[in-house]
Amino acid sequence: MLSKRIAISCIASLLPMSCLLSEEIPSKPAASEQPKGTAAAPSTYVLGPEDHISIWALGVEEISDKPIRIDQHGFIDLPLIGRVRAGGLTTEELKTDLIVKLKSQVRQPQVAVSLTEMRSQPFSVVGAVNTPGLHFLQGRQTVVEALSLAGGLRPDAGYAVTITRRLEWGRIPLASAVESPTKEFSVAEIKLKNVMEAENPAENIPVLPHDVISVSRAEMFYVLGDVKKPGGFTMKERETVSVLEAISVAEGLSPFASAKNCKILRKVSGSTDRQELAVNVSGVLNGKTKDVHLQPDDILFVPSSTTKKITSRAIDTGIGLGTGVVIWRR
Repeated sequence: MLSKRIAISCIASLLPMSCLLSEEIPSKPAASEQPKGTAAAPSTYVLGPEDHISIWALGVEEISDKPIRIDQHGFIDLPLIGRVRAGGLTTEELKTDLIVKLKSQVRQPQVAVSLTEMRSQPFSVVGAVNTPGLHFLQGRQTVVEALSLAGGLRPDAGYAVTITRRLEWGRIPLASAVESPTKEFSVAEIKLKNVMEAENPAENIPVLPHDVISVSRAEMFYVLGDVKKPGGFTMKERETVSVLEAISVAEGLSPFASAKNCKILRKVSGSTDRQELAVNVSGVLNGKTKDVHLQPDDILFVPSSTTKKITSRAIDTGIGLGTGVVIWRR
């Protein structure tokens, strides 16, 4: 047995070192040998101009662990290999391409490609979100995921999200989509409630590069007069608010309120005047009168039983001057 071991040792000593090394090359790069400071790219992420990558190749120091920027045409320049197209490929596809190209230079090439900075697929989220600004797609992301990436909705977020998309990416796949007057963009509006509460999942469409997602601020309505908490309130994600809901957010009527003689003061289109709409809040509260819906910027005025008639113009002027009207963010 000892003589057999000596014979094997002697044969091994005569073999070229490259043969021995080829048997010892690990199938995957060791964790300690991976390029530092890199982030794992989503498998579906497609590389593009201005993305930054890092390439690790076993035994090829010329290209290993160095930051590389993909140029405006989607190419990278590498020693030993030359100009290589990276744009339009995933990191795995680029890795496969580099292995093929390195075979003429390196025996059994081992390669890893990491995405360090994603800059080629930006989109913007603006409006009533906590972190508005420029963000970058990471794989397939929907409108809801984009809003989450932007820090979520602010308390004063409205009911609608507007998506603006370059027509080079195609028309937005929603019934509400229209083309901009310049024929450069497709624009569509979706209801926040529909997508946030999954009432209409089809509207939660994927975000594409250079999309602009704009979250509107909530419209306001006002409850003034003999209520416990008068002031302005946000409609949040709703288009209208019922009188019953308005009285509720104003914490109810005061003891001396004349609930039968309330008024809705509504702006007249194209004018600074308001029209008066009589509403019997007492009947609404008792379920004897059909509830009425307030529109954005409506004023529900609850008079006191001893209050003389107040014209809509006087109330409107009071709001315009900001005389004691508190704005409540629900």
